[in-house]
Amino acid sequence: MIDHDPGGEAAGPEAPESTGTDPSGDGSGVVPGPEYGETWVYESIIGALPGVDISERLALAIQFSLFEAGVLVLAAVYGLWDAALAGTVAVFVATVGSVEMLRISKLVRRADTPEEYERFVFGSSIEVVLGVLAFVALLTYLFVLDPRSARPLVTELLGPEPPLLATYLTLLVLWDVCYRIGTGWWASVAALWRSVRFRFTPEQTRVLARADLETMGFGVLQLLLVPFLLDHTVLLVAVVGHVVAVAAVNSLSLLVLYRRTEGIGSITNLSL
Repeated sequence: MIDHDPGGEAAGPEAPESTGTDPSGDGSGVVPGPEYGETWVYESIIGALPGVDISERLALAIQFSLFEAGVLVLAAVYGLWDAALAGTVAVFVATVGSVEMLRISKLVRRADTPEEYERFVFGSSIEVVLGVLAFVALLTYLFVLDPRSARPLVTELLGPEPPLLATYLTLLVLWDVCYRIGTGWWASVAALWRSVRFRFTPEQTRVLARADLETMGFGVLQLLLVPFLLDHTVLLVAVVGHVVAVAAVNSLSLLVLYRRTEGIGSITNLSL
């Protein structure tokens, strides 16, 4: 049973009783696929290309292979091997971000959460807005503030005269990372809002807790970028601060989620 509001009043029509036995609602027991507008933007892109029907694994393999091939080819052509390692780590982080977005969305849907929450976390596309804000902030730093320092990051990676194609690929990969960061922000905030607003059954709580832990885990993974930012304090503080904030918000979400779970007296009574 899912309840609205912290006061514990019974849910209205927006949050019907959830038994967890037949997510399809038609007796088939088959979970229907999400409609467009009820997915992350990344998910919509995978399934919306006309005439293209590929599995998620293949899509992820293509994503990593194309970006990584670009990194290695351009490193060889322009002699940018110092940048190749940083590029590979960024491509890896972005690809794992894609994996986590798919895993988190499946967990949320598996939990049979209220439509209001799913619309809030997926349908708003706010993760794109947050990704754009992060990307613009990064560009402002790279091309306005950082050039005034003794060792600008762009010069450090791409040389004093950055090649056109290498710069293009670098910005594309950075956008990919920023979009995943924006998604992490939004998934965390939406999770906390969900935990405060609704009450869930023990089974739903187990699934949603896994989703929160996945979100937190992806944030921690982004610390792989830190070694390349040690001489760039602003970016270092931004990345570490982002990871700490995501961890804190998700931890609070988990705490509230467990405390408000129906029939659970303590966190120790509910194992993942």
